[in-house]
Parts: sequence; C-alpha cells; structure tokens
Amino acid sequence: MKRVLIAALCLYALVSAPAPAAATRPLRPEIVEFIDEMAARHQYDRAVLRRAFAEVRPRPGILRAMAAPGTARPWHVFRARYIDDVRIAAGVSFWRQHAAVLARAAREFGVPEEIIVATIGIETVYGRDMGSFNVLEALTTIAFDYPPRAAFFRGELEQFVLLAREARFDLMRVRGSYAGAIGIPQFLPSSYRKYAVDYDRDGSVDLIGSPSDAVGSVANYYRAFGWETGGTVAVRATAGEGTLEAIAAADNIKPHIRIAELKLRGVVPQGPVSDEAEATVFALEAESGTQYWLGLQNFYVITRYNRSVNYAMVVHELARELRGALRREADATGSQPGGRSAP
Repeated sequence: MKRVLIAALCLYALVSAPAPAAATRPLRPEIVEFIDEMAARHQYDRAVLRRAFAEVRPRPGILRAMAAPGTARPWHVFRARYIDDVRIAAGVSFWRQHAAVLARAAREFGVPEEIIVATIGIETVYGRDMGSFNVLEALTTIAFDYPPRAAFFRGELEQFVLLAREARFDLMRVRGSYAGAIGIPQFLPSSYRKYAVDYDRDGSVDLIGSPSDAVGSVANYYRAFGWETGGTVAVRATAGEGTLEAIAAADNIKPHIRIAELKLRGVVPQGPVSDEAEATVFALEAESGTQYWLGLQNFYVITRYNRSVNYAMVVHELARELRGALRREADATGSQPGGRSAP
C-alpha cells in the first residue's frame, strides 16, 4: 500500500509541474479514453467533458486520505470523535426541526428516526460540513491514480458525470468529501442516482439543499439494503475464554450464525434477541479492553452505507444517545419524545 501511494505521489509530481503560460495542458490518455467512452456509451458531449477535465488538478492529499481512512482508528478513539454533547444536542435540534418528515420516513420506510438522524450526524454534522473537495477532481484522482480502488471509482466518476447532466450540475462546482460523496447524507454518485428521492415533493432530488430529501433518501437506502423494521442492531455478548475470539476471527461481517447456535457454543447475549435471528461476532477496541458484540441484520445494513464496523457501531450508539436525549427532554417538558426506536 505504501509503495502504491509513493508511486502515485511521484506521478503527481510529474503531471503537476508548471506548464508554460501560453500552453494548453494536454489531457492524460486515460482521461481521453474515458471521455471517448462517455461519448460512445452515453452520447455525452466530448467538448463539455474536455473543458471540465482540462481544469482538473492533481490532489495528492486525497491519496493520503484514501490510504489512511479515519474508520481504521481504534474504536474508543473513533467513538470519542463522533459522540459528544455538541453532536447530540445538534442532533436533537435537527430532529425537532424536521420531526414531521422524520416521522413520515420512519412510517413509510420502517427505519427509526434516530438511525436516520445519527447517520446524517456522523456524515456531515446534520448538513453543516458537506466537504470542501471538488468532486470531479476527487473522483478523477482516485479513478486514475489510486490502483487499489481505481476500478470502483472509475465507475463512480462515470456516475457523477451522468448525475451532473441529469441534475444540471456544473461539473467543476460540486463540492463533497475527499472520496467524492455529495450532500447532507454524503451519497456517492451511484447511490445518489439510485437511491435519492424527492421527499419534499418539489420536483427535484436535492441532497445538497433539502434536508427532507436527505432524510427520505437515507431511509430509502437502508430499506433497499434490507432494513428489518423493529429489528435489533447489535447486542453485547460474553462467553468463556477464547470462545468469542475464535468466532470473531472468521472476520465475516454478514450475519451467518443463528443465535441459538451461538448459545450452544457458550455465547451469552447481553440483551433480548431472537434465537432464530442470525448474527455475526465482532470485536471492538475499548479503553477497558476488547469488547465482543453480536451484529444482526440491521447492523449489516448500516455497513452497506460505510463498510466499517466502527462506522456502523457509532451510528448505532449515536442513535441511542439521541433517542435518550429526546426522551429526557420530553420528560422535562411534558412533550412527546417521537416515534419508534431502534433496539
């Protein structure tokens, strides 16, 4: 991985060398090939793409970020970054402000309000930080200069170019994450095109400016990946020495072992869960030592949003904190705390 990053950075040093002021910077052959493919497969205007890609500049910082994702931190470090009083208070405020649309989404998609709010809170602090990277530059950087994910992100670059045409975005003006995720819920372009919905019913799908569209789109995304209404997300587990370590070593995040079988192997769930449900066992690095958890179907669904155990767990825990804060606020004011909750 380090060799790949060093090689890519060296390539950037070459392609980013200043050109004579009067010269037009030529497009790289692989970008010309991409433009030709877009023209042939999607009847895209070559001139539009050539003008846009001519403005794309190397962004070596994106390569460094891809090589060292924040989700790789130990769990207790990662958790502290995302769950604090400020984010919880802001989440309760967002929930109160958009209570009606959140309740509608929970009713129509079966995804609890707190899961939707927590996801948006983790992604962009409820729309406050949607990213400052030029999305075209970010996707181009990864697609053509980061071999471990190049094929996937070349597909996302294609999806972004199509999205820009459909939504009439200026290709060079859309901002997002270093990985090219866009808007309040940070959807990659393929997810934007496939799962985003016009939830405020204004005739357009706008994940950048419409919190309602963001709420509906997050709920739609989770349902599309198999969210179980009323299902458990994760449960702490204990067992005899060595038992959980051996099961967790399988490193399979998709639920694949029935709870009844886990119990026969000495695993004790520390919360209510059906014997017929399937789960996976995963470990978290807590400050007090290793913790073991059972992740069920809804935990797996959250990992479809971001393929990280830490990410799914922090969404789950922030959701619980938000629901608890809303209940305490309701108790203090005598108001209603909201709809269904996520176990």
